[in-house]
Amino acid sequence: MLLQALFKVKELAQCSLFKLIFTLLLLTACTSDRSTQNATNSDSNTATPAAKTGGTLIWARYGDADSLDPHRTTTTLSWQIFDQLYDTLLAFNDKGEIVPNLAKSWKISKDGKEATFVLNQGISCHDGTPFDANDVKYTAERALDDKNPSVTKGAWGPIAAVDVVNPQTVRFQFKSPFGAFVSFMADPFASMVCDSNKALGKQFGVSKAIGTGPWKLVSWTKGNEIVLAKHDKYKKFGRPVQNQGAPYLDRLIVRQIPEAQARLAGLQTGEVQLVVNPPLDDLDSVRNDDNLQMHVAQNTGQNFFFEFTISRPPFNDIRARQAVAYAVDVDSALQTAFGEGLVQREKCPISRGVAGNDQEFCSKYGYEHNPERAKQLLAEMGYGANKPLEVILMTSTGDNREKMVQIFQSQLAQVGINAKIETMDIGTLNARVKQENQKKTGISTFDMMDWAWFDPDILYQLWHSPGAYSGYQSKELDALLQKTRTTVDQGKRKQAVNEAMAYLLKNAVHIPLYTPGSLWVYATRREVQGFKIGPFNRPVFNDVKLSAS
Repeated sequence: MLLQALFKVKELAQCSLFKLIFTLLLLTACTSDRSTQNATNSDSNTATPAAKTGGTLIWARYGDADSLDPHRTTTTLSWQIFDQLYDTLLAFNDKGEIVPNLAKSWKISKDGKEATFVLNQGISCHDGTPFDANDVKYTAERALDDKNPSVTKGAWGPIAAVDVVNPQTVRFQFKSPFGAFVSFMADPFASMVCDSNKALGKQFGVSKAIGTGPWKLVSWTKGNEIVLAKHDKYKKFGRPVQNQGAPYLDRLIVRQIPEAQARLAGLQTGEVQLVVNPPLDDLDSVRNDDNLQMHVAQNTGQNFFFEFTISRPPFNDIRARQAVAYAVDVDSALQTAFGEGLVQREKCPISRGVAGNDQEFCSKYGYEHNPERAKQLLAEMGYGANKPLEVILMTSTGDNREKMVQIFQSQLAQVGINAKIETMDIGTLNARVKQENQKKTGISTFDMMDWAWFDPDILYQLWHSPGAYSGYQSKELDALLQKTRTTVDQGKRKQAVNEAMAYLLKNAVHIPLYTPGSLWVYATRREVQGFKIGPFNRPVFNDVKLSAS
């Protein structure tokens, strides 16, 4: 939760105002060959009519974008649209590895203070103007301009200058090394904006937008729908698709339907062809319908975890934090709350799909379910059957997380921890956690929080002093996190990330719980062929064709 010292991205529920900045050259993101989408109910006995080019796909979502300007917003609902409109210098392939895109090559200087990109030729903006190094310079300087209050400014790092070497070459100069810059160049928040947008003034991102992406903006009726048309001159360079040119569809319409049941009904009747987040309680109606297919986003970069108020007892004592970690049976809770296939157990402070995630490594430093050990630690602190530990467990609304904390509440009670549950929207939770960390008295709190990002730099945003919420801080941890940010050598940075994760786990600062595919379940009608969910929950439509229904 999306974003973060700069933005808490991805819906405040997934990111938060810091969610930014991150990885380094060639970071390979830790997943196996498992696909980034998990499609169910394919019926080998049912022949699907041949697909054809052209046509319109209607995608129903629960809300609307708030801006199409990548410097003005960090919400998922927005960036999933401008990911269609714009492109990035680099891209993530299906394994989460960084590959060339608008830039065909890049080079980082030995001291980490220069990053040079050489662009592909023949790239066309939606208005027909050629895309070149001047557009890159315009984009970066716009994002960094103090007169243009950009929510992504911090994501670009300590840039000192952006120089156009020639029309196909641009060089970034940094005041100090910034290991997360290269991966940020593959993220939608680093979308390249054609400099012809300057002439649009205040219309840019509201009613007009010019990019190089596979889709161009036709219209945006706020609160209703966004209409996109294929970019006829689009060329595929690094996106994880097979189609080398313009999308096969003529139009993509993104419609707002807030009610989950209404979205599912529209899918079942054929009013829409794609929905996100059908009701979790009704997923069997998708799985068992031969006309529908379900897709679960896997490598979302999102991580649910426990964090603790340490400004006052008892969680300023490591034993109290460890007692919570030992008391909860995460695997059992996940099975009860979500069933099979919707979530993955997470053992690292950075999520599956993010470079550096290593379940085996993190298991060495985390805590397995051990209620007897939890009771022992609580007894050492003076708590027991006649004197339970009274705390508040906070979380935000959404999917089945409320059911999760209720299960945790029951497990905690079995070891002598009475946890009162408080549920609120994510914005309120963010403010409340910070407020609690500034109080020296009162009943102590801990919370089940979620953040998402594609780089280990998320740890810096969360835990480097003063941190996202003014929570746990130490000079030792600050030094470890600073090293993860300024190290540009791939192998050395991985080692630095491991050291930081080990510290967070051993000291029970950040207790990982799960990675939620449950938050990003998509369903399509059977006539939709070629739809996929790219790394970090990026719906991809370049390969989509529609068959006769």
